[in-house]
Amino acid sequence: MEEFKEFRCGCGNTESVVNARRLFTVLLCLDRFLRSPESHLKVTNAGKWSSLVKIEFFIQYLEKLVNMSEVRKRHLDVTDTSDKTNETESDQKEDIDSEDDKTPEEKYVDEIAKAIPQGTDKTPEVLDTALKGFSARWRNWIIRGIFTWLMIGGFGLLIYGGPLALMVTTLVVQVKCFEEIINIGYAVYRIHGLPYFRSLSWYFLIASNYFFYGESLVDYFGVVISRTDYLRVLITYHRFISFCLYLVGFIWFVLSLVKKYYMKQFSLFAWTHVALLIVVTQSYLIIQNIFEGLIWFIVPVSMIVCNDVMAYVFGFFFGRTPLIQLSPKKTWEGFVGGGISTVIFGLMISYLMCQYRYFVCPIEYSETLGQMTMECEPSPLFRPQEYTLPESLSGLLQLLGMKSTVTLYPFLLHSLSMSIFSSVIGPFGGFFASGFKRAFKIKDFGDVIPGHGGIMDRFDCQYLMATFVNVYISSFIHTASPQKLLQQVFSLKPEQQLQLFHTLKDTLENRGILNLT
Repeated sequence: MEEFKEFRCGCGNTESVVNARRLFTVLLCLDRFLRSPESHLKVTNAGKWSSLVKIEFFIQYLEKLVNMSEVRKRHLDVTDTSDKTNETESDQKEDIDSEDDKTPEEKYVDEIAKAIPQGTDKTPEVLDTALKGFSARWRNWIIRGIFTWLMIGGFGLLIYGGPLALMVTTLVVQVKCFEEIINIGYAVYRIHGLPYFRSLSWYFLIASNYFFYGESLVDYFGVVISRTDYLRVLITYHRFISFCLYLVGFIWFVLSLVKKYYMKQFSLFAWTHVALLIVVTQSYLIIQNIFEGLIWFIVPVSMIVCNDVMAYVFGFFFGRTPLIQLSPKKTWEGFVGGGISTVIFGLMISYLMCQYRYFVCPIEYSETLGQMTMECEPSPLFRPQEYTLPESLSGLLQLLGMKSTVTLYPFLLHSLSMSIFSSVIGPFGGFFASGFKRAFKIKDFGDVIPGHGGIMDRFDCQYLMATFVNVYISSFIHTASPQKLLQQVFSLKPEQQLQLFHTLKDTLENRGILNLT
């Protein structure tokens, strides 16, 4: 009976009821043989897809096939014209996607969940042995706490390493988050045996990073790069090269389309672009925030960390009232406790960092030093300012013998805005991720961090916060940087620089700002 272990079925094209019945009889015999635990059936349909299936599934399939064939035979006896019409309609239906291809099938969701590694409960063997005596609740609390402090310590080391270390880490985190999101799509895509989804996704990631990070290099290192002849072309035609790279991926995708799966492939094409929007675009904004000064990166990131940790702590000990259905473990007690803690923590860390130039100075290229520098005269935003309190409050303070003015760093007011956003709006990044995971019945995006899950599980709120900070800076903080303007001037040709110099000189003299006499 060894010859029955692999059976190739071409019954999809069978026209004869007799042949179908014979095949049905053969499979009944195979059913008896395949009930032994050592045996299995491998079915290949037209060489396009392959999977292990139960024999009962094919018996039901053939029963339907026999019934359909009998109906078709009776229909052929009635009229040949009607048959041709049905064949035409059948061919048309084959050219479009079926309803199953328009939405993810429920039967595939469980398979997808199994394909994605789940890491919240995954712990090192040493910890697993040491915590055997604890209940599952406290065991998770301890593991989560240990790796939370390890991540905080690692973040501190990265800050000590400087801007370059933070930028490289941002890139690494971006790649890992993208991988975790794409792995879910790949689990869906692989079920149909269609080619190139993973390769195309990574290609688009590379092309997107070339564009976004190239933009940063042009802005901040354009003068240095343009001094090298063979790199000057990359500066001049950066956007055109980026567009050509995208076109290659676009054409590649079109050529990879497979009949009957167009809807699924276009859905996953959109999946890739949404992942790029969520991960790559916002990673680029994080890099922009770092260039504005480390304080614009460290403070928002720390606020999200504080809110996440304190919401978990308050929810663990005091949580009673569910907050949102998408995330049943989140409670109002944790939400409020985490929010208040974040506001207090944000003001404290902002006050501390405003006192050091290392954190407040933007990262700029110095033409004099010939290198990137973080030395500057702090802007008024990071210098103590005296503010007069409202009359109603100042009168009361005077009665108490206290000053009617208060001195503080203006950045603290902006810090208050960021802390409120991270407390009230920031968690919705996590809720969005929870809804995404629930759609595919998975608990975590990955298993990289014991007690936490994947990288994306920890950075879902960070990306939303980074976008807010970048928009906030450009809307309420950002002013023209003389150093950045000089970068653009130095990138001009010598004759253009001279023309700009004489034009600026004449303008300043006419306005009385410059007096050379």
